[in-house]
Amino acid sequence: MRFLLNAEQRAFAGSLDAMLTAADTPSVVRDWSRGEHGSGRALWGRVADAGVFGLAVPEEYGGLGPRPVELVVAFVELGRHAVPGPLVETVAAAVLLAGLEDAGPAKRLLPALASGEAMATVAYEGSYALDGDVADTRLALASDGLRLAPGHGPVRRSLDPARRLTPLTAGGELLTDAPPLGPALVHARLATAAQALGVGLALLDRTVAYVGQRTQFGVPVGSFQAVKHRLADAKIALEFARPLLFGAALTLEPADAAAAKVGACEAAYATARTALQLHGAIGYTAECDLSLWLTKARALRTAWGGPRECRELVVSGGGRRW
Repeated sequence: MRFLLNAEQRAFAGSLDAMLTAADTPSVVRDWSRGEHGSGRALWGRVADAGVFGLAVPEEYGGLGPRPVELVVAFVELGRHAVPGPLVETVAAAVLLAGLEDAGPAKRLLPALASGEAMATVAYEGSYALDGDVADTRLALASDGLRLAPGHGPVRRSLDPARRLTPLTAGGELLTDAPPLGPALVHARLATAAQALGVGLALLDRTVAYVGQRTQFGVPVGSFQAVKHRLADAKIALEFARPLLFGAALTLEPADAAAAKVGACEAAYATARTALQLHGAIGYTAECDLSLWLTKARALRTAWGGPRECRELVVSGGGRRW
């Protein structure tokens, strides 16, 4: 099946690409990694003004959604530019809150998420939440249901320096004893897969440009047949992941979302390995912007379900509790 974006969706992607290109996201990512959130929050506001978070929030709460296809389009661009912050977690939180039987928490919390005034994170109580130190809404999946965590513990660094992890404080307001985990997990995996696809595309573009400039034996490295084969393999893997991603956005089936996550994340991870090899020693340095995408590709691979868990779900064809 071939998926083609319509003119409106292409224009949306193009406007996000232009905005994020002008934002100098590598410097924003480095600020975020140091715990300096000013530039990241400013960028978050511009992303929200473009309507990205509203795509996961129903209209009655100030959003534009749910519009999963457009959400995927947006997250590909966010991944392409390595935008930091609890992006996927805010989407998951929005879906969780919108699905509650009691509309009170949704009316209270969702408008701020849609407008970008607030960020959200989600994690099991006792585990680590992404960017819990900067999130305004912290949802904890506790043994007795979904709680609004009152705070967070110390920040821990992860493989991706821009993904700052914190434990959530136990207790807090109980929002529901039966949270709608299934839809939230599907949207989280879709957004993660889209982000990974964007990361892979950025890595491929940067590597193609680099091997066209780097020379050995008086000729560009990119002219070597072995290099062309590696890049072609990366390109094919990324393009094969694209229909899985948009197909899952149309069906919203758990197995389809899991397949999309495996396809996109494995393609991005393989592209990262190729990019690192073809860049040589410079690819290992934190000073090189390439590292911002390399570490993100590795981290997204296991976020919201690793390859083994997602493959098992695809084979079983069913859903599993997150």
